[in-house]
Amino acid sequence: MTQLLDAATYDLDDEVNLSGHADSMAVYVASVTGLLALGRASGRELPEHYSLRDLTLGGIATHKLTRLLSRASVTSPLRAPFTQFEEAAGSGEHVEKPRDGHGLRHTVGELLTCPFCLGVWVGTAYVAGMALAPRPTRAAAAVLTVVGASDALQHAYSRLRGD
Repeated sequence: MTQLLDAATYDLDDEVNLSGHADSMAVYVASVTGLLALGRASGRELPEHYSLRDLTLGGIATHKLTRLLSRASVTSPLRAPFTQFEEAAGSGEHVEKPRDGHGLRHTVGELLTCPFCLGVWVGTAYVAGMALAPRPTRAAAAVLTVVGASDALQHAYSRLRGD
């Protein structure tokens, strides 16, 4: 029989926030369950498939919103209670680290400084929005996609000019 993971023997140096990660997963599962219940209560069902256009729009918008939330200097006040500033990263972004410890502040700080981790939550919100309120969700995603394309063009222009 497979043994269950023993946190004490998994991370001998206490570097991994296992309980915080477990709590994050529980909150995520509860959120998805709540969104599914809300959809069912409102008479909406998940679509059988998604168009390539909506997936592309959502992917680009999720990337942009995730970068805004996890790295943008303008959103640093939202992250400040959970993170510590390390340095400016250029292009209006900051490098930050989660606050020390293993409590809620640290766990939220880990989520907010990891665009890959945050992307799961933002992508889930996009898919839920497509099921519950597709028109405003597409509008918000369109804005983020246009801004993302503009960012890419700004970087390309700067490289061409040698800035």
